[in-house]
Amino acid sequence: MEFGLITGGLGFIGSCIARRLVKEGFVEKVVLVDHYGGYVSPIKQGYVDYRKQRIIDIEDKIVIERALTNHSITMAKLLIKYRPKYIFHLAALPLASLENMNPEEALEGTGISAGHILEACDMLKQSQGYQPERFVYASSSMVYGDFQYTPADENHPTRPKDIYGTMKLAGEIVTRGLSGVYGLRSTIIRPSAVYGPTDMNRRVSQIFVENAIIGKQLIVHGADEALDFTYVEDTAKGFVLAGTRKEAVGETFNITTGAAHTLLEFVQVLKEIFPNLDYKVVERDLAKPKRGTLSIEKAHNVLGFQPDYDLRSGVRAYVEFVKAHYPNYPFNTTKLNLLERNVENNRTSGSSMSAKH
Repeated sequence: MEFGLITGGLGFIGSCIARRLVKEGFVEKVVLVDHYGGYVSPIKQGYVDYRKQRIIDIEDKIVIERALTNHSITMAKLLIKYRPKYIFHLAALPLASLENMNPEEALEGTGISAGHILEACDMLKQSQGYQPERFVYASSSMVYGDFQYTPADENHPTRPKDIYGTMKLAGEIVTRGLSGVYGLRSTIIRPSAVYGPTDMNRRVSQIFVENAIIGKQLIVHGADEALDFTYVEDTAKGFVLAGTRKEAVGETFNITTGAAHTLLEFVQVLKEIFPNLDYKVVERDLAKPKRGTLSIEKAHNVLGFQPDYDLRSGVRAYVEFVKAHYPNYPFNTTKLNLLERNVENNRTSGSSMSAKH
């Protein structure tokens, strides 16, 4: 049986990649390596754990293995056990704005763990003649820092401004270097501003959508703050193309929509769905890099990658998911007031009927 292996496999992007790998017949089963951890306080108001939702309809096509990817012996054992055809390394801190982020934790989840996996692959190559067809490392557009030009292509200077981008870049260096040393086939992906169903790590898109459906005011940090928002299904599509096409070996790809939109434009799409949406624009966070459109010309030319969702269709699809699954949605202020009025009307009707009889 042919396996794929995804570290961070129960994650937002990893689970979408798993679904594509099995649905499109690249492997028979996917091993989801995950440590079951969370990055948002579980007691935070409105927190929802969507991990069960992520594997609906593919339960019989996955194997879940609990492990920390920075434990080298554990990862070597998993590689020996499953001998995966494709390895997608997504296990890491999921976004740049986590509370209490520190360099040690970020480095362990990216560069160090990538090194352990690649070293284990070399060990098995030497001892058993096994090596994966591809090792795919999930980096980030945050490695670019402030965009010096747009659209930013893969040759744009890499000058990260934060811990997250710095450690993602460190993982790229480890992946390129050790792949060369060990003669392994690898590919690097730089996604951007991923959004969509089952996000649970409080990205700005998740905050906007959830606040919109409960009637809470949205705070927009910077009217001109632009991100290359990418629907999660398009991100997964790009990962699978890059991980399975031989032309992608040794290459780095931006996998995004290829068209930046401001935070205000994202909110205005939400306002089309929620006409009474209230929002306020405040100053941007100057500590965050100034970003914009990324070039996907290379991904298009080499991989045939073309996103299926623009901002409007992606946001609408995301809103429909949240409406169906967000537990706070039925209890937003408008619906709660209607419910209270209905209860009161029923009481009144009941009292009148009792009086009559």
